[in-house]
Amino acid sequence: MANACGFSDELNAFIEEWKQKPGNLIMILHKVQEEQGYISKAAAVEVAERTGNPLARVYGTMTFYHFFKTVKPGKNKVSVCLGTACYLKGGQDLIDEAKALLNIPGSAITTEDGLFSVEPVRCIGCCGLAPVMSVNNDVYGKLTKDQISGILDKYRT
Repeated sequence: MANACGFSDELNAFIEEWKQKPGNLIMILHKVQEEQGYISKAAAVEVAERTGNPLARVYGTMTFYHFFKTVKPGKNKVSVCLGTACYLKGGQDLIDEAKALLNIPGSAITTEDGLFSVEPVRCIGCCGLAPVMSVNNDVYGKLTKDQISGILDKYRT
């Protein structure tokens, strides 16, 4: 079953299996994001059509749950913890520094070249190392703003 979104055969089969089940929308959106890294407008339209849901309901679900991303993430995903311990020890300063170093303006999260995205997360689970940042699956703790540039440089290639 071909579609403009480039869904894999596995995702197409998953949608077919779930499209009539209760709670299908959230399950299908999770699977789309797992495969594509985010949920594009075209993917949302495809999900709406294939599940018989109005597009407004699909978008309502996507925007209600913060887990769902509507912007393609960068190749390198920078996550800065803003849980209580990290926030109190300067987590927001780390986000501000990373976005400044990467020239990511305002509410944008991804660099123009698509190499990096910077987003806050609620907890990485390393509260004793606060403030904490991860890049892809690498975790860095007890950070200061001065260390951010060197860490980002490791992922520029």
